[in-house]
Amino acid sequence: MKELEIKGARVPALGFGTWQLSGRGCTEAVRHALELGYRHIDTAQMYGNESEIGRALRDSGVARGDIFLTTKVAPGNLAAAALRRSAEESLKRLGVDQVDLLLIHWPTGEAPLGATLDALAKLRAEGKTRFIGVANFTVKLLAEAVEKHGADILCNQVEYHPFLSQRPVLAALQRYGLMLTAYTPLARGEVQRNAALAAIGRSYGKTAAQVALRWLVDQPSVAAIPKAANRAHAAANIDIFDFALEAKDRAAIDAMRGNHRIVDPGWGPHWDPP
Repeated sequence: MKELEIKGARVPALGFGTWQLSGRGCTEAVRHALELGYRHIDTAQMYGNESEIGRALRDSGVARGDIFLTTKVAPGNLAAAALRRSAEESLKRLGVDQVDLLLIHWPTGEAPLGATLDALAKLRAEGKTRFIGVANFTVKLLAEAVEKHGADILCNQVEYHPFLSQRPVLAALQRYGLMLTAYTPLARGEVQRNAALAAIGRSYGKTAAQVALRWLVDQPSVAAIPKAANRAHAAANIDIFDFALEAKDRAAIDAMRGNHRIVDPGWGPHWDPP
């Protein structure tokens, strides 16, 4: 498994996303992922599945120190007191004393950004999280966090796949020495249905999804967290480290990048152009 080394963190480049997984199915999916070799698990307060993931972690037999565990603070919990309370509740649901990464899930503007970042930093200083970061931040918001408030963040988790450019955000993160975690990396099935990606995949004996994931994790300081509800899909997603894309194929995928955004809720920021 390729690992990213950022600010003293070692983050597996391919993680396991858990959005929309719930109940026993969530616990089983995460347990299967850990059996298959995933060591980067991503959840969020908004997903409502932290307890199920905690159960899978305990049942897996994998040492806690071998797993990079991320959760995210929900909109509505960004004021300092609410952030602390909700983060401690997340730890209880997950059954851990510390997460590896705690993120602001969405920049809603409900609380001053500086105050939210300070609250995150205090939780880190107290050992409740090893690293802090943000999600769904634009270039402007990243600059506010890093340059104005001096936040020592690790990453920005954003939607990123072959049909959404994210070049401005990638450039900003590289300037700051931070990582990008790509959610919705398979564009909710659109990658698998794309004829051009499928054709590239056939030349390597791989699927369109495997090609897209390899394209993502080959980029500097980029991790991807595809979701898989069943073991077969999870196994296919992690089976991407036994081939390398040729330059012409990377260039062909690069050329697909446009402005096809899938996740765009009403509380989202004003996104960067492609």
